[in-house]
Amino acid sequence: MLTLHHLGKTFNGKPALQDVSLDIADGTFVGVIGRSGAGKSTLLRCINRLVDPSHGRIAFDGTDITRLRGKALRDWRASCGMIFQQFNLSGRLDVMTNVLMGRINAIGLMRSLLEAWPEDEKMRALRALDQLDLADFAGQRAECLSGGQQQRVAIARTLIQNPRILLADEPVASLDPRNTQAVMDALRDLNKVHGITVLCNLHSLDLARNYCSRLIGMKQGRVVFDGTPEALTDDAIVDLYGLEANDVLDVAERASGRAKTLTPALEFAA
Repeated sequence: MLTLHHLGKTFNGKPALQDVSLDIADGTFVGVIGRSGAGKSTLLRCINRLVDPSHGRIAFDGTDITRLRGKALRDWRASCGMIFQQFNLSGRLDVMTNVLMGRINAIGLMRSLLEAWPEDEKMRALRALDQLDLADFAGQRAECLSGGQQQRVAIARTLIQNPRILLADEPVASLDPRNTQAVMDALRDLNKVHGITVLCNLHSLDLARNYCSRLIGMKQGRVVFDGTPEALTDDAIVDLYGLEANDVLDVAERASGRAKTLTPALEFAA
């Protein structure tokens, strides 16, 4: 269980998170939604301790995460993997080496710089790539891959950390629809097959409803909605998105309409 107690974060006197209290059960797929600037990214960065909370407490299985320092903090970041909108890969390195970078905490910085990777670690990386249908690209330079493939490499790099929680900060914001589906399917498989808890910031309401079992809606740094996708009413969407609500609803309706129009075509083709 991941628990946030009255979490807050202030930047230059301006609150980014305000009194956030949440319980996240193991093995859930949680979507965090809301307008840009609502505090979604700050929330994930506080959980991973890339940003230190101004006040409040984060606990995981009885451990106070906000008090961790040194190796204990590095261990937490390894077990709480982070995926970013920008893939943070080294384009000139091959895919295998990029994935192996997820094991620096276990192998050590010097061995990683020398690329003196043990064979069992190479096999671990290859298995992670295989799970994401990327094993055939292990020897290619990362910069030669598509955006969706690079994001899946980033997921593989996180996967070999053996994370218990995976935090994804707008992981599909820069991807086309086909690659978006591939990345979201990969996250769902990690959740369903491996039981990894996933917290995913999403702009797309359609994706959030289709992939997540629980939605957390944020506004001005506060949690204003917490429930199932089915419980997210139009009124709740208006409260979350304000003037942007019509655009959000239109996108979701168009996505639903596309699904309906595709079905007869598929039946005809069959």
